[in-house]
Amino acid sequence: MPPLADTGPATPSPADLPWHALGAAAVAERLGSPADGLGSTEAAARLAHFGPNRLTPPERRPAWLRFLAQFHNLLIYVLLVSGAVALLLRHWTDAGVIFGVVLVNALIGYIQEDKAEQALEAIRNLLSPQAVVLRDGHAVTLAADALVPGDRVFLVSGDRVPADLRLDRSKGLLVQEAALTGESVPAAKSAAAVPADAALGDRGGMAYAGTMVVQGQGTGIVVATGDATEVGRIGHLLASVTSVATPLLVSMARFGRWLTGGILLLAVVTVLFGMLVYGEPWQDMVLTAVGLAVAAIPEGLPAVMTITMAVGVTRMARRNAIIRHLPAVEMLGSVRTICTDKTGTLTRNELLTTCIVTADATYVAGGSGYAPEGEISRDDRLVDPAGEPLLLDLARAALLCNDAVLHRDPGGEWRLAGDPTDGALLALAMKAGLDPAGEATRYPRRDALPFESERQYMATLHHDHAGHGILVVKGAPERVLALCERERRGNGGAPLERQRWTVLTAELAGQGQRVLALAMRRTPIGLSELIDEDLREEGLELLGLCGLIDPPREEALVAVTACRQAGITVKMITGDHAATAAAIGRRFGLPEGVIAGPELDRLDEAGFAAAARANSVFARTTPEHKLRLIAALQAAGDTVAMTGDGVNDAPALKRADIGVAMGRNGTEAAKEVAAMVLADDNFASIVHAVEEGRTVYDNLRKTILFMLPTNGAQAVVILLAVLSGSLLPITPVQILWVNMVTAVTLGLALAFEAPEPGVMARPPRPRDEPILVGRLVRRMLVVLALLVASSFGFFHFHRLQGDTIEEARTIAVNALVVGEIFFLLSARDLHGRAGLLSALAGSRPVWLSIAVMTVLQLAFTYAPPVQTLFGTAAVGLTAWAAMAAVGAGLFLLMELEKRLSANRSPS
Repeated sequence: MPPLADTGPATPSPADLPWHALGAAAVAERLGSPADGLGSTEAAARLAHFGPNRLTPPERRPAWLRFLAQFHNLLIYVLLVSGAVALLLRHWTDAGVIFGVVLVNALIGYIQEDKAEQALEAIRNLLSPQAVVLRDGHAVTLAADALVPGDRVFLVSGDRVPADLRLDRSKGLLVQEAALTGESVPAAKSAAAVPADAALGDRGGMAYAGTMVVQGQGTGIVVATGDATEVGRIGHLLASVTSVATPLLVSMARFGRWLTGGILLLAVVTVLFGMLVYGEPWQDMVLTAVGLAVAAIPEGLPAVMTITMAVGVTRMARRNAIIRHLPAVEMLGSVRTICTDKTGTLTRNELLTTCIVTADATYVAGGSGYAPEGEISRDDRLVDPAGEPLLLDLARAALLCNDAVLHRDPGGEWRLAGDPTDGALLALAMKAGLDPAGEATRYPRRDALPFESERQYMATLHHDHAGHGILVVKGAPERVLALCERERRGNGGAPLERQRWTVLTAELAGQGQRVLALAMRRTPIGLSELIDEDLREEGLELLGLCGLIDPPREEALVAVTACRQAGITVKMITGDHAATAAAIGRRFGLPEGVIAGPELDRLDEAGFAAAARANSVFARTTPEHKLRLIAALQAAGDTVAMTGDGVNDAPALKRADIGVAMGRNGTEAAKEVAAMVLADDNFASIVHAVEEGRTVYDNLRKTILFMLPTNGAQAVVILLAVLSGSLLPITPVQILWVNMVTAVTLGLALAFEAPEPGVMARPPRPRDEPILVGRLVRRMLVVLALLVASSFGFFHFHRLQGDTIEEARTIAVNALVVGEIFFLLSARDLHGRAGLLSALAGSRPVWLSIAVMTVLQLAFTYAPPVQTLFGTAAVGLTAWAAMAAVGAGLFLLMELEKRLSANRSPS
């Protein structure tokens, strides 16, 4: 037995040798693969050399280290400090709540990271568990992980390809490669070599691990196993991809640094000022600084942010968008570019025969999917197929030369068993009024030549019970036309106008349709076996052409238009040929600009980046192309969403800011790595999710806009007291009360706000835009100043009136809360587009939170146990009336500022 040839690397792969460009005999010689299969001894030696045919799991960090890594965040550090402060103040419940929030966030992050690792496991599970192999001259069934390069493997319909194979024999072999190439139609296979630079979807002589044999049979030589296979290479690519941090996390990290620095600076200033200016003991000033820190830290903000995003998740789920990673919710609002797959997302992933061309007329067939329901028209007028002889003849030929079966499932949906092309032709025949069972009885089949890539046609032989034989052929127009001498017309047969049919074929193909030609002729009744020579002995009669498309989703057409109006660029990435991809792009109104994978390969980095921005349609793409496209668009500053359903999409889904997998037809590898899964595989659901994402981001901004000035006002009240050398208007324990109760009542209400008017009319926000832009910072400073003036003013006014310190502090706290309630009503309208009455009307969550807050503050003011705990005292109605009046004035001033700000900056 010849030894294994020196292949260089330990595990040869398509990247190392272009196996598809070598003839089968050359591959066998290169790999030392004899015709009777490897011997057991040689196979064992190769197994020891190459290793088992399975994907190697990546090294994973220990579970404890992955858990601790969840705490490595500055905002978490601020929360931990806040919890420590609460412990120092002996507020065990408050400290427990804070530490509980930190722990829950860490657990969620840990679980999400663990689920992401399952994407690699899903890819590893794609390899077939067993294979039929030629060993020692005999066909044996082995575990697939025992395969080695040089093994000869048998393939039949229904098999999952166990390794990367160079085919040496193929009979009607069709392989579904959608998981690797994205093409919905099974690929026809042959033993012929193809050019070395052929795209993955054009390598007809290869069968790749993890793909499915849907028809025919063949044999192949194993050229790559385990990690060296195409699917293994994608797994390694996926493991090497680093997810991009969401804009919110980046903004919050920046905000956390700013907030931490500001709090530390204020604390130091407070301590030094009190000691040096007023000679206060350092112990007292440290405690005061601790109170200032408690006031400034928004302890409830992370919890409220999490709830806000969770509310968005629930809303999106109602619109068929399932969020797997919580931060992805708000990031949808900043999406500037959507890179979408074609098959099943923009289109239905169902072939439909839409155009029928005979020698006398052109027909258009309606309907959707494989349902044999729809009308047929000619020149925009409905026709009765029974009165159109040429149409009926072509439909009958499409039915007879067909191996598909259509049936209704229990839910009433039409399902296809067989090849999608056959299914589309069968549905057309049934729309024309033909009954498959009846036609099979009238014209029973005697023999058939299955479709093979070498011949590019299928032929069937029938008889009609009246002494006639009928030969029917369907296939690629150029091959069928070459077999024809005549064409059928309404007044009988006529010589074939070959040039006219060639032009018609090109026109249909230019519209993105897959074109098939159908032909027939009568044969002697004695003919019972069909061979290729039977088709060439006497010319066929052409019946016409059928144009098939994967029809666009109507809702996707509307959604792409909505994207343009929202300032979102849509780019289509597909495994289809450039001409087909361009036609689909035009149907969706995408800007001109089509480039194919081989052209991208010839570009340097600068040229690739320019092509990524300039083109709208990318054809014949590989996983590397998709990954580079995402990275190039991100480098240009875009927030990118990527849709996909196959294993080949997984690396790009992980790299994208928002990876969107298909829930119905997507592979588990794509779903596990994606941030969002579409339950209905519909592009329109992405647009709905973007709208919800923008709403979530608005609500997060409203929450931060509400919480920061209220916390800041408490801190400034303490700072002013220190600077003026007066008593603290609000004690640290009272501040902690306000922080916690307002966060879980007033702050939480903003999470449930509905979308603001024109939310999809705004352009996407820039990727590096801070969460608080200039106009919002100005608004916060105005609110802070008004709240400080109210609380500080009420405290000193009532002290001057002779009220006790407890009464003055109670009024100061309540004045602050009343101001926050009125500010809540104003904060609902972020962009200043709602009217004054609309803001006052509030929403159900807002009024519920105000009611709860009112009850809590009444308890804070009048309940004896709470008075004892927080040092409060009862106050009169006059004080409440004054606080309400000041709060209403604050609301009106805020609305005035908002209108002025909106006029200056309408965004």
